[in-house]
Amino acid sequence: MNPQPLNPQHHYDHWICPNLGTYWQLAKVRDSDRVVLKSRQGEGQFTFSPMEGFVLQHFTGKLPIAQIQRRCHQQFGDSVSPSFVWELLQKLIELGILAAEDETAMDWICPDLTPYWTLSPLPDSDQILLKAIEGNLRVIFSAVEGYALNYFTGKYTVFEIQTRCEQQFPGEISADFIPDLLQKLIDLQILARDDSEQEPSDAEKPAGDRPPNSPCLKASVQWINHPDGYWILRNPEDFTFLQLSDSDKVIIDQLGRRSPSSIIAEFCITPQELKNLLRLLTTSAMLEGTTLPTPPRGKFNPMQLLYFRIPLFNPDPWLTRHIDGIRWIWTKPFAVILFLSLCASAVLGIRQREIIFYTGQKLMEANGPALIIPFALLSMLVVALHELGHAFTLKNFGGVVPNMGLLLMMFMPAAYTNTTDSYCLPRFKRVLVVGAGLLVQFAIWAGALWFWNWTQAGSWLHTASYLLMVAALVTVAINFNPMAKFDGYYLAVALTGINNLRTRSFALYGNFLRGKPLREKAGDILILTIYAPLSLAYIYFVFGFLFAKIADWSLTNIPTTAILLLIVWLIYFLYPNNRH
Repeated sequence: MNPQPLNPQHHYDHWICPNLGTYWQLAKVRDSDRVVLKSRQGEGQFTFSPMEGFVLQHFTGKLPIAQIQRRCHQQFGDSVSPSFVWELLQKLIELGILAAEDETAMDWICPDLTPYWTLSPLPDSDQILLKAIEGNLRVIFSAVEGYALNYFTGKYTVFEIQTRCEQQFPGEISADFIPDLLQKLIDLQILARDDSEQEPSDAEKPAGDRPPNSPCLKASVQWINHPDGYWILRNPEDFTFLQLSDSDKVIIDQLGRRSPSSIIAEFCITPQELKNLLRLLTTSAMLEGTTLPTPPRGKFNPMQLLYFRIPLFNPDPWLTRHIDGIRWIWTKPFAVILFLSLCASAVLGIRQREIIFYTGQKLMEANGPALIIPFALLSMLVVALHELGHAFTLKNFGGVVPNMGLLLMMFMPAAYTNTTDSYCLPRFKRVLVVGAGLLVQFAIWAGALWFWNWTQAGSWLHTASYLLMVAALVTVAINFNPMAKFDGYYLAVALTGINNLRTRSFALYGNFLRGKPLREKAGDILILTIYAPLSLAYIYFVFGFLFAKIADWSLTNIPTTAILLLIVWLIYFLYPNNRH
């Protein structure tokens, strides 16, 4: 089929632009101001300019051509041609992204009414009632019109709905039934038609004439279209992130262009919903003039001693200088070599398991406490290399590592790397970032195993390689636990795609017990249902064991002092901060 050009002379400016999100996803090209449109079926991708990318963000099956054209003009000024959106539509047709067999309006997608309107039959009547989700507006339609409105979901063309109606009601409707219905919706102000004769809206005003009391995003924040079907708003200055839906993005894009009242009116949201969205943007320092709030200092809780972080330095400049020299690590040939080496090491380790256990017993009998310091130092080396594995892998995929530091969890010192930027990556790359630390530990274990076999028994190298091998395995066992917030947990989050897995798991049970909607995808509910009980069991056994041991020692050795300290702390912790 040879696609025909769209003709902007036709007065179709009020027609809705198609929804590309069903089959295509838009993403920013790293280290560039261009964007790429990628097929969700993996059949191709196309690069577009920043201006074209801005327009394509509005191809959601909800906005008419004229409205997108005006938003583009407001964003880029006089550099936008009067028929820019038409020209982009023609480009999409020529690239095969959109299909057009003629120039009639019958090929345009009908808008999606479902976010703002609901259909219901009238009792004792064949008529249909269209009700606004927010507000009290009600409109009555005939049975035929109601049947057609069922297909106003942003997926069907005018021609497809017209054909379905003709098949359902043969001989009862005109050839222009759907165009006439669309015009009726426009006349009733259910759909908005952006005519040039209308008064300029807030979105059409120059950027210097920002509506009063209208907040605006910082110029530095970035939108990232995540392959898992949501948007990430990234603040590279304060290094904060928000996961948002398509509807949230459309609303946020209007901040600074429209007044809050016009945003509420256009998108049929309540003032409280907009207020909640602005509060979220404020607390994450996404809006102009906002900074990250200082966390409130609460009362001291001994549980805080079990988990806290101490940031030490920003490794990103150092990582940037050295990443190019080791990019071969993330190539397929190296991955194959690493896999085969680990398999061979696993086979050797299984065959020598009795000798390995026997050697450990002999070392303990011969040296005992003298092994604690070298074992601790080697464990620290393993952990340091583990964290570098995370950091370099994220840097290889174009991410930023803002800080590294010390971590204390359950009285055990460790290190941590801030890899929050990995949430912007596709799921497979995110899994690689999380799993890189574990792969480094397995590689250290494998190297130490072979070195232990090659060195002479009784030498210090033989003993050191054995301790390094054990240190790597012990730290892997600790890290792989998904019930604690180590790598095992974040690996489970990356594999399932369920961000904030622990919080959402407990929230699911909370909503269920209170009789509230579960608010989770059907495919995620099973995982969330399983995780919470396992996490509770882990907390009960681990922290219960620690509490029992501490309480037993305290009551045995310093009973009076322990009880007095507990009473004093309870009074301090439970007494209100102020009497008002």
